[in-house]
Amino acid sequence: MKAANFYTKIKYFLFMGLLAILIAGCTEEPKNYTRGVYMLLDTSGTYTKELRKAQIIINYILANLNPGDTFAVARIDSGSFSEKDIIQKVTLDGRPSVSNNQKRAFAQKIDEFVKTVKSSPYTDISGGLLQAVEYLNETGSGKKTVLIFSDMQEELMKGHVRDFPIQLAGFDVVALNVTKLRGDQIDPREYLNRMDHWAAKVQENGGNWRIINDLDKLEGVLQ
Repeated sequence: MKAANFYTKIKYFLFMGLLAILIAGCTEEPKNYTRGVYMLLDTSGTYTKELRKAQIIINYILANLNPGDTFAVARIDSGSFSEKDIIQKVTLDGRPSVSNNQKRAFAQKIDEFVKTVKSSPYTDISGGLLQAVEYLNETGSGKKTVLIFSDMQEELMKGHVRDFPIQLAGFDVVALNVTKLRGDQIDPREYLNRMDHWAAKVQENGGNWRIINDLDKLEGVLQ
């Protein structure tokens, strides 16, 4: 009888353990596979001449987004921490016909912007990055990526404060088409120091940092 009771208890504990595993599996939240991409466009000085390249990247991203994904494109200007700098934004519908129309309208709006854009005297990259973080956090996207199409030379208006932490945990921040400035040609350390500055700013705040100057390697960014 003692042996029978022992095996009965063993079966009971095994059953309860299995039941706990099944309950935990049922209550676990499904993984969020949606993507949120926020692309910042540098519109300072002569960098506006590079925006046709940015347009090609935008069209590539649009072609590779799925229903439920979110995409926004904003300009970097003198004070970029503002929704007014968002050129176009969209969360793709689950119906293919609707999402295709959304993509066409998005591409058309970007084309109009590139044709009429006026250059900005200052470059508030930090403000644009902060706006991107706030926007993507609100979307609830599973994978959040900020693309910065810029030479990464920040120039702020007098009185603008940007020396503060930006919470970037869970974000991929990618600098694209980082063209060399005249000073970089004279002393390459200026370029290296500029990249080190941004790498530290992103990584120290929990984000992942990458530089992609070969736009053929952009494919891996959205995976």
